[in-house]
Amino acid sequence: MFAAERRQLILEMVRANGAVSLRELARVVQTSEVTVRRDVRALEAEGLLDRRHGGAVLPGGLSREPSYSQKTHLAAAEKAAMADLAVSLVDEGDAIVVGAGTTTQELARRLARIPGLTVVTNSLLVAQVLAHANRVEVVMTGGTLRGSSYALVGSGAEQALAGLRVRRAFVSGNGLTAERGLSTPNMLSASVDRALIQAAHEVVVMVDHTKIGVDTMFQTVAPERITHLVTDEDAPGPESEALAELGAQVHIAPLPQRAVPGARAEFNGERMRDMRVPGVMPEQ
Repeated sequence: MFAAERRQLILEMVRANGAVSLRELARVVQTSEVTVRRDVRALEAEGLLDRRHGGAVLPGGLSREPSYSQKTHLAAAEKAAMADLAVSLVDEGDAIVVGAGTTTQELARRLARIPGLTVVTNSLLVAQVLAHANRVEVVMTGGTLRGSSYALVGSGAEQALAGLRVRRAFVSGNGLTAERGLSTPNMLSASVDRALIQAAHEVVVMVDHTKIGVDTMFQTVAPERITHLVTDEDAPGPESEALAELGAQVHIAPLPQRAVPGARAEFNGERMRDMRVPGVMPEQ
């Protein structure tokens, strides 16, 4: 593929998704990250996109949020694999909070099978998935509906979460770095996400590799507040390792077509323990 063709494809991916990691760009255009980084620099010089740590965004991309339809088709297999792994962090009879997003929507499909579960959420998508789960109680926040994300936001949602205490919060976002943690381009969404994590003893961040190394406008979860990071096997190693050093337990979800017998046990067992740092409390 010629440089002009590569750069056009890179630009199309960034326009479609708002923010894309260098790793994902390299995979799609079938070249090295070094070459992709050079292409991104050239496109930035033309004013067509902005570089960010580990990725590229549209000009002004720190404040741009992809639509629900755009996010639905991005890294769909990775989100499903992550949801399969994340559901193992939920036990029968738990009370949890679940934030908005297409990744947490995938998790909700697995939560429907856990009896005695109470799920507090501001997401219409999560609530819809769980609406017919007989053994799951769903508690929705109030608030104002954001049509672009099917999420309830604003003071009504935040007040509904005040004083709440649950075991774990499951949240996603638009970008994750070891420097700033989880972030989102929308101020109202960020404010509710912060209220969600304040309600939980532990925070589970679910992000696929396309979001790691990407930074957006509003911080939702500080890096040291992340208890568990659930991501896929294409996630950039340096960011994941840096978050592990800050205390996060990193769970790597293998994609089904790459999985081998026993792979999940390895990733969720011995390998994950290798990424914990001294002093982190073991799972109870």
